[in-house]
Amino acid sequence: MTNRGSIAAVGLIISGLIAGLAGSVDAAGTRVGYVDMQKVLVRSVAGVAAREQLERERVTMQKDLEARKTEIDKLREELEKKGLVLSTDARREKEETLQRKIRDARRLGEDLDKELQRKEQQMVNRIGQEVVVVIERLGKDRGFLLIMEKRGAAVIYGDPEGDMTEEVIKLYDQEKAKKP
Repeated sequence: MTNRGSIAAVGLIISGLIAGLAGSVDAAGTRVGYVDMQKVLVRSVAGVAAREQLERERVTMQKDLEARKTEIDKLREELEKKGLVLSTDARREKEETLQRKIRDARRLGEDLDKELQRKEQQMVNRIGQEVVVVIERLGKDRGFLLIMEKRGAAVIYGDPEGDMTEEVIKLYDQEKAKKP
């Protein structure tokens, strides 16, 4: 099948699905809403608390890196000042120590970055799963046919009446407040 033929076939399939969905819409109702999950992550109590925790961890990690940098700077300074009076073996040993500490600090920085990214992804996934439960319940309770994620679904226009983000944040915060 040619490239144009593939595109035409996909277009026909999508058209058929949309036509089938349109028939279902009439039967089930036409309520469609959307939620800005990024906004939920930024403004919900759980999202704010998680970001604050990540920031505290980042600061702690940064302090560790700064301490290592200070140690490296002292060693470098000592090597520059005493390098000429040290024996060749002693100077070589200090240079190797310096290079090893630089490599270790660089690796630690990379590891800490990866760890923070991993923790942030876990936080986003955990909150996302919890919010989906709230959205599903809200959708069923209010008779929605469909609730989309604003950014992921590429919503180009959404009537503010269909924006359920604030309501989801409120319900999610209430649900999180109930749980210990």
